[in-house]
Amino acid sequence: MAARFSQLDQDTTSRSSSSSIKSPRTKCPAPFLSKTYDLLEEGGAHGGGGDHHPHGKKIVSWNADGNGFVVWSPAEFSELTLPRFFKHNNFSSFIRQLNTYGFKKTSSKQWEFKHDRFQKGRRHMLFEITRKKCEPSMFPTYLKASSDQENAAAAMEEASGLMLKEENKNLRREKLELQIQVAQFEDLETKLVDCLSQQHMGN
Repeated sequence: MAARFSQLDQDTTSRSSSSSIKSPRTKCPAPFLSKTYDLLEEGGAHGGGGDHHPHGKKIVSWNADGNGFVVWSPAEFSELTLPRFFKHNNFSSFIRQLNTYGFKKTSSKQWEFKHDRFQKGRRHMLFEITRKKCEPSMFPTYLKASSDQENAAAAMEEASGLMLKEENKNLRREKLELQIQVAQFEDLETKLVDCLSQQHMGN
């Protein structure tokens, strides 16, 4: 009897383990990616997906192939669309976020962005997009800071040297002017002494 209970306990444990193996934890995409996908899908009723101006003008939408999206009007996108999905209205910040997830700007004539895992109708691929890892810097942070301080100190020293040179130049010029004035006064003094001597002799 005890052997049967032991066997049942082992079977139950085995089934529980296999069940947990077959049901892995579902991965969720990053909130930024989900919200960006939502703002593109929200305008599906307008045709083609995307956000539209109240007067029907496109603001943002999927591109023709559905493998990227285009921000047609960055100003209106910042003013009307971003605040509804994010806690800001900064287009530059939105672009920086795209860059951290590996999106690429693919056109020089318009704001079009692509990622091989960000495609229309394939929301399930979003969880495969991850943030780019920070590339290790060639120099440690403290060395960079030290280098910046040294550069700033060198610039200040150079500026100070130029100021001293200019001041020295001005002092030399003032000295020369004073020497000329002294020579003029001495010459005047000599003339006055001669004049007084002549008058005294005449008397």
